[in-house]
Amino acid sequence: MKKYNVAVVGATGMVGRKMLEVLAERNLPIDQLYLFASAKSAGNNVNFCDKDYTVIELCEQNVADKKIDIAFFSAGGDVSKQFAPVFAKYGALVIDNSNAWRRDPEVPLVVPECNAEDIKWHKNIIANPNCSTIQAMVVLKPLQQAFGLKRVIYSTYQAVSGAGVKGFNDLKGGICGEAPQKFPYPIFGNCLPHIDVFLDNGYTKEEDKMVFETRKILNQPDLKVTATCVRVPVYYGHSESVNVEFEKPCTVEDIKKVLSNAEGVIIQDDVKNNVYPMAITAENKNEVFVGRIRIDDTVDSGANLWIVADNIRKGAATNAIQIAEKAIALDAVKDQLNK
Repeated sequence: MKKYNVAVVGATGMVGRKMLEVLAERNLPIDQLYLFASAKSAGNNVNFCDKDYTVIELCEQNVADKKIDIAFFSAGGDVSKQFAPVFAKYGALVIDNSNAWRRDPEVPLVVPECNAEDIKWHKNIIANPNCSTIQAMVVLKPLQQAFGLKRVIYSTYQAVSGAGVKGFNDLKGGICGEAPQKFPYPIFGNCLPHIDVFLDNGYTKEEDKMVFETRKILNQPDLKVTATCVRVPVYYGHSESVNVEFEKPCTVEDIKKVLSNAEGVIIQDDVKNNVYPMAITAENKNEVFVGRIRIDDTVDSGANLWIVADNIRKGAATNAIQIAEKAIALDAVKDQLNK
């Protein structure tokens, strides 16, 4: 089996560490592993598969001679803007978890269960979508194929880990009465209808991301999409209430039949026995869970769905590694060893 030189940029962060965990679980064929982070973290040791790796300072000199095949980025948009082109220049396939490249028409935005074929036209950078978008796409893509989509309304309930370590600590500290350091108001015992910055139209950047990314991934630029994104006092797992209007009529049974055959989807919908998706049961799982499936009779053909997934795992780390797996399968990773 061919093996690949792999880099993780931002290896000491929350998502970077989860990427290493998922890489180990899924047995990506790795030859050499390189862990990059800021100068502050350089020199620290990180364990991977019972071996300690020394964290390398992120700079071009430390990239140029390593013949890296695949580089997973999770170090923020500014770092990605600066260094993703550096890795790409030296032949690496960059899979970027930030928002730096998602809107670039030259960069595929990929959820492997939905649009893996877009990997084929990459120019050495592939964007990992927003975590809240990823889980919705795994469910909506097969429904789009079966019934067509006219309109999507998102209401999200997003975990604090989506805001990184500082967001996580705001909830943890808030339980003890500490003042928030990340959020503008306490998150413990509260819900904040405010994720990322507000735009001139009154929507937040997070809401705008979901609208744009949904259209791009589904390749339906005129799809009517709107979103309200809310931060809730949950550590891991984003939950979404999704109202969908279809082109074709369908029943609950029709929807369940489609989703029962959809890759990466698990239906949890037995309300008589209180079975439905929850953040605490989705935590640390790679799948996307859907339930509370109901017909919306306010439109000719519509439905309400409740979608839950682990935002750090499926919404970031696992999706990125699935992209790499698909790229390998599609022979879309350059042969660095014979450069």
